[in-house]
Amino acid sequence: MLSSQNPEHPANDVPAGATLDDLIARARRLRDELNAARLGESPAGAGHGIRQAVWSLAAHRLGDVGELLDQLRDAPAPEGRARLGMRIGSAEWNLLTDGVEWSEEMFSIFGRPVQDGPLTLDQLPSCLPAEDQPTLTAAVTGCLVDGQPMDCEFRVIRPDGSRRTVQMAGEPIVDEAGGTVAMWAMIRDVSELRRSATAAGREEARAEDELRRHRGLARAGLAIELEDSALAPWLGSPEPGRAKGLPGSLELAARYLPARPGAPMSGKWYDALELPDGGFVLSVGDLSGRGPAAAAGTATALGAIRGIALTGTEPGTLLGHLNQLLDRGVHPILASALCCRYEPDGGLLTWAQAGHPAPLLCRGGTGWALPRPAGPLLGAVTDAGYAQRADRLEPGDVLVLHTDGLFSDIPPDGRSGHGGDLRLIGLAPRLTSADSALECLRVVLDECGEAGREDDACVLVARVRR
Repeated sequence: MLSSQNPEHPANDVPAGATLDDLIARARRLRDELNAARLGESPAGAGHGIRQAVWSLAAHRLGDVGELLDQLRDAPAPEGRARLGMRIGSAEWNLLTDGVEWSEEMFSIFGRPVQDGPLTLDQLPSCLPAEDQPTLTAAVTGCLVDGQPMDCEFRVIRPDGSRRTVQMAGEPIVDEAGGTVAMWAMIRDVSELRRSATAAGREEARAEDELRRHRGLARAGLAIELEDSALAPWLGSPEPGRAKGLPGSLELAARYLPARPGAPMSGKWYDALELPDGGFVLSVGDLSGRGPAAAAGTATALGAIRGIALTGTEPGTLLGHLNQLLDRGVHPILASALCCRYEPDGGLLTWAQAGHPAPLLCRGGTGWALPRPAGPLLGAVTDAGYAQRADRLEPGDVLVLHTDGLFSDIPPDGRSGHGGDLRLIGLAPRLTSADSALECLRVVLDECGEAGREDDACVLVARVRR
């Protein structure tokens, strides 16, 4: 069950009444000050025309902010103070008993009276438009049949005919034998966020047209092309790891595998932070969304991981802090992540995960996925706790960390599940006989392919030196 917002953090509340009037006044005052500064600029200089265009654009946007706030003030106010948590619901479907548990927020999101009870998994697609039903069905099938964490987005048709856009993230619940017995899910209402993004896109297009008139179409087009083709710095192929080193230390190799040309960049990452004692903090993850916003969010998440890790914080606690960072943001963000801390003195690997595939360990020609400690997706559950476990690595061991989307020949319908893991496990004899981490990486790339994939992916290989 998701907890309600902490009353000690009023910033999560939606302002109303006098606070809204104050914001309107401040927006108007800021617009007046901006116009005064613009008029005070000297008209001399070759760049004066461009600067005046940008000044005008900024003033125009501030005017739009004032108008929107006026509309918000005139709109009927809900009873009480709205809470961010009311946009998030949780549910659990038990496959053994056919029981269903919904949080109060779920009924609100679906516009369903509590007395009517929650929807079963068989009933759930009936609330979706016909074109969205395959997305939900594929995601649920992948979760229940293949044991894969799910993350999909679809629209809900409520009983009154209104529609909401929701993001659903969930995980299978397995028994000791590894069989799926239930599914837990979080549903987040992102309708307002999607509408805001659409409006922002229209405004951005209008602003772009205005700037192009001053800068020239060719010059602006070149700038946009360069911006779109820039690769996030953490996804550049690293220098090959040193084959020589102290026994027990790690040798690393990693690769970002982009999707087909034209596909926007996702929020996937890999990272390796070397510690003063020769150890490493390794992480891979996948932030929700695509494009520049996802890249910016990933940069924030990576900066937080590195900063917290340098304090000596263990992976489970680190993910708890990162979850708070994402959960308390202005816009809803979800992320899966795997964080490992390796100590060369004793070969101890301490790790935790948040809705992410477990590390694959290869030893003596045999490979297996390490048992996953509990941990929900980041940003899904307020103040969630993240368990961690410790595994002892031996010289010659090969550890493979990866995101989903690794195998390009698996249809992008949410059904790859543990099939990708099994294919990696099948590479164990070749991985453990390789002479370097770079050679191990080539083995993985030969199997999964580097081109023609529907989704991008990251893979990081760590080899314990003999």
